[in-house]
Amino acid sequence: MQIFSLLDWIALGFFLICWSGYALFASRFQEKVPNISKNLSQLRGLWMKSLIERDIRIADATTLGILQRTVTFFASTTILILAGLLAVLGASEKVMKLAQALPFVAEHTQSAWELKILVLVIIFIYAFFKFSWSVRQYNFALVIFGAAPKPGSANADEYASHSNDLLTAANNSFNFGLRSYNFAMAILAWFVHPILFMLLTAWVVAILYRREFHSRTLKAMRGAIQLSGGKPV
Repeated sequence: MQIFSLLDWIALGFFLICWSGYALFASRFQEKVPNISKNLSQLRGLWMKSLIERDIRIADATTLGILQRTVTFFASTTILILAGLLAVLGASEKVMKLAQALPFVAEHTQSAWELKILVLVIIFIYAFFKFSWSVRQYNFALVIFGAAPKPGSANADEYASHSNDLLTAANNSFNFGLRSYNFAMAILAWFVHPILFMLLTAWVVAILYRREFHSRTLKAMRGAIQLSGGKPV
């Protein structure tokens, strides 16, 4: 018995290509054009230099703690989502009947329904690992903050650079987790129709691209870098 139609397989392949393709595109293209990730890294570099120049770093540790709590919130939320999805998977027959009573939900075999739920489970497991790793990296950053050299130290700039590298890695892990959430939203359209699934996947890619490379947030960050005496990248 065929679980998916040909159109379903095409839609799933399109989804995977869009996700992996955008991730590859964003990582390579960000070195060539202005983008949020690169400019945020530059702002963090300025922050690290300012931190080392200060004797009192309570505000810096507090700011980092807020960032860490944000990631922790998403990690906890992901666990709840996974619990809900596994519950749906365990009662798939009942849930499928309720869902298919809605006029806009396509008819599914139980195997197809369960496999689609399983795809969502895999996505959120991936997101959880990214969020949990980001939390650990922010924990490491707190240690880096505590061990920061005194103002005027000879190796201050190099230390600031290494600190920024760690914070950038933590932010990237968080960003990958958030990207998983965005693409998981597209999966929901798969329960309606494969074509809608592909359209929503393309829409997610367009939104991510615009936010990363052409948003007002990016313009504001570049302006802040200029006012700080730096050169936006």
